[in-house]
Amino acid sequence: MSLAPIPTEAFAKLALGIDRPEDVVVGKDGRVFASDHQSAVAEIFPDGSFKRMGPKGGAPNGLNMDREGRIIIANFGIYDREPGPLERLDPRTGKHETLLAEVGGKRLTSSNYPIVDTAGNIWCANSTHAETWPQALDGRPDGFIFVLRPDGSASIEAEGLKFPNGLAIAADESWLYCAQTSGADVMRFPIRPGGRLGAGERYGPVLGKLQRPGEPQHDASELGYTDGVGMDAEGNLWVCLPAANKVVAIKPDLSVVTVFHDPTGETINHPTNVTWGGADLKDLYIGSIRADYVLKARSPVAGQPLAHQV
Repeated sequence: MSLAPIPTEAFAKLALGIDRPEDVVVGKDGRVFASDHQSAVAEIFPDGSFKRMGPKGGAPNGLNMDREGRIIIANFGIYDREPGPLERLDPRTGKHETLLAEVGGKRLTSSNYPIVDTAGNIWCANSTHAETWPQALDGRPDGFIFVLRPDGSASIEAEGLKFPNGLAIAADESWLYCAQTSGADVMRFPIRPGGRLGAGERYGPVLGKLQRPGEPQHDASELGYTDGVGMDAEGNLWVCLPAANKVVAIKPDLSVVTVFHDPTGETINHPTNVTWGGADLKDLYIGSIRADYVLKARSPVAGQPLAHQV
């Protein structure tokens, strides 16, 4: 099936009034949850309304689920100059807990996006140790990827990254993909047994320009700051480019196509994550750090099922 572009008018706005809905996760049972700056998460109902769940604290960012249906939350605490741990919320009981606050002797300041593999390993990016997160967009390589294993052990598995952000896992779980926001690209790392990573390499081309001090102002549509990523069922890696109000896909042959783009930002405003749900995994949800709503449309290609969706 062709990866046909999605027109802007195909998107509907849900959860109007939500605060900083950076990401969305859809459970196997079809329940939809989004990040919310006023709580831990917010559940979005079929009529588009939403209900906040869990305590307020830091900046809930990327979301995912484990196979027990508990929501894994990467807290981007640096947004509020607070700690940025890896957290978990059980929507059935309301229990909210910190899973990991430091790893390898380093305090988590900016947990960004978590993803769970079928072995139960939770992979997550910590974007930076800068004082404030915008400072880290200068290209400093102080980010890392860490893993929390089912036995409770944790370790840093990739270092020296330029604001590591969204993560995705190949269908056969042989590769972990990671967006480097201030690299304007995507890296991939071979996944080794026991929750380990091998050496990384760039996946596909640089996806746009970066705005450097003293340079002429680039057109927003040319900016390549990468954010959330997601793999569809045909092996296309969707990559959010929030500064450009655009989402592109890196195809298996490493060519790049634009999936949707809203130059005005009136509807697709700083898209930060893509998520698939629904019985056919073609309900597409788009999170944002700028909008006070979540977008939903039908995807031309089904999403690759995540570990909690199989």
